Amino acid sequence: MVSSCVSKKKISESEKENIKKELSEMIEIDQKYAGIPFGSYITNTEKFFTDRDSINKVNKEKIDNYIKKYGFLGFDKVGEEGSNHFWLIVQHSDNFPDFQKKVLKMMKKEVDKNNAHKSNYAYLFDRIRANKKQKQYFGTQCSYNKLGQATPKYGLEDSINVDERRKKYELEPLKKYLNERTKAHFEMNKTVLISQGIKEPQLYQ
Repeated sequence: MVSSCVSKKKISESEKENIKKELSEMIEIDQKYAGIPFGSYITNTEKFFTDRDSINKVNKEKIDNYIKKYGFLGFDKVGEEGSNHFWLIVQHSDNFPDFQKKVLKMMKKEVDKNNAHKSNYAYLFDRIRANKKQKQYFGTQCSYNKLGQATPKYGLEDSINVDERRKKYELEPLKKYLNERTKAHFEMNKTVLISQGIKEPQLYQ
């Protein structure tokens, strides 16, 4: 556990800029490996996933060290962009579920103080649930059906009230979100989908 005195440790301006710079560099690498295999990895996907896991592990350890030293990296400590980068590294630390849960617990307190984005909290909350094959609360984590439509992975808890929850956490209505993801999925997989007779994104009406 992070003690309350550690979580309130002040960051000097020089430290703040150095952390923001490192977070930005970490995200640049993270995003390269967040998608599908590229370059030489196309013919060696096993190495791609091994390297991605290695990068995620290094990033997670760096973030964990920052947390131990400074506490949660919210808007007050690294600015909005830096805090978003911090969150995204945690979001992608799927091999470390206890770490994700620890940060989620810290993040709830920061969201209540308007020191972190509500939407990011919702994404991490769902990510943890989906990784345990549990129903989601906000529907942010998607899988895709045979028509290429985005669907909430492992389903939704209390689906009737999902848009009310999403609005509270500054997320667009679920249908709009799923249609956006469906369009993006179609563009990324257009050749395959067209060969299957799906010539345009199959949107929810």
